[in-house]
Amino acid sequence: MSKKGYDYDLIVIGAGSGGVRAARVAASHGARVAIAEEYKVGGTCVIRGCVPKKLLVYGAHFAEDLQDARRFGWKVGTCKFDWAVLRDNVLAEVERLNGIYTDILERHEVEILHQRAVLTGPNAVKLADGTALSAGTILIATGAHPVIPDLPGAGHGISSNEMFHLGKMPKRAVIAGGGYIANEFAGILNEFACEVTIVNRGDRILRHYDEQVRDRLLQISLMKGIAFKFNAPFEKVVKKKDGSLKIHLEGSSPIEADLLLWAIGRAPNTKGLGLEAAGVELGENDAILVDEDNQSSVPSIYAIGDVTDRVQLTPVAIREGQAFADTVFGKTPTRVDYANIPSAVFSHPPIAAVGLTEGQARDRLGTYKTYVSDFRPMKNVLAGRNERSLYKLIVDDNGKVVGLHMIGPDAPEILQAAAIAVKAGLTKKQFDETVALHPTMSEELVLMR
Repeated sequence: MSKKGYDYDLIVIGAGSGGVRAARVAASHGARVAIAEEYKVGGTCVIRGCVPKKLLVYGAHFAEDLQDARRFGWKVGTCKFDWAVLRDNVLAEVERLNGIYTDILERHEVEILHQRAVLTGPNAVKLADGTALSAGTILIATGAHPVIPDLPGAGHGISSNEMFHLGKMPKRAVIAGGGYIANEFAGILNEFACEVTIVNRGDRILRHYDEQVRDRLLQISLMKGIAFKFNAPFEKVVKKKDGSLKIHLEGSSPIEADLLLWAIGRAPNTKGLGLEAAGVELGENDAILVDEDNQSSVPSIYAIGDVTDRVQLTPVAIREGQAFADTVFGKTPTRVDYANIPSAVFSHPPIAAVGLTEGQARDRLGTYKTYVSDFRPMKNVLAGRNERSLYKLIVDDNGKVVGLHMIGPDAPEILQAAAIAVKAGLTKKQFDETVALHPTMSEELVLMR
């Protein structure tokens, strides 16, 4: 029993990365905490998102690495890919991580409620089995779900959630959307010898990334054999007798496919949570509206992560969970700084970025400078691969680096360290004064003139 007569000081609804962080930190501050999760502990990122997807990316890279190995003197025989082996090993790793997250909560004495919870009031929830519980504070951390469009036959397609459970690797796949999920799975499937077509209702991919970088990915993807259809809204999807799909598009010929993946966005998980009954105000896309301290329109109810639809990134949800727990239970008021958040697309090759794009710099700064390094990585040269990398710095009138954009091997690994420099407000002069680490791809960051 909490000090104020409630069953708990804090009930967290949703055991994803943000919810788990908030729960364990609040408990470490002395709060009595329960967390309700209807599926598995770990949330989208760990169970059906960035972690298993990154493992598929690693698996896909071997397709090119095994080819390139021959140029480096390795006698590589005939190689055969077995999807079931990779799939089952990835799912086993997901189970292991689920156990780790569960153990973290238990070690912090957080009570795990393995069922759905809905709000019945500002300080009350009801579990799926009918149990009523109360808490001084309630945190909503239910994340988001893939959007499936409302059109005939849409149910014949799948979302990213089901991609990790495919019975077999399709021979032909259509991916709807132009964002990071679409381009990541396109790269994965293409490396697994699947014929991939990306269909986008708009006229560009990765619209939030720098134009020069996303154009480079488009060029490389086309070179790898990935097809694109732009300005092509879907009309309907028909399932044929043999199980294959006939996908009808506006103003274009139908496409035959074995798999249709909907990757057109993610919407906050707010339906059926009892938010209306509790008086919680929702905004666009049914996201929970919160202030800088993650507090909703109801003082006792907070929300973090994708359910707020601010920045749909796992590390951001974790930061918000930490800030919430420190502010509400740690007596250390903390707010998340949303400026210069690094991001990545684990495409083939990957993209990484932080700060302003050139388009944003043009709109916000007026005058700026760009520095670009367009090069072929040493490994690609010896492998006989014509794929080129591109690094780009955006610099303001004071010489401060305000944007950094990259496409090429290991770009996300390189950018994480470079993002610190952008966050710290370092100047192009300071980049130039740093001695290059040779021979590396990352040395290009300090050699641009």
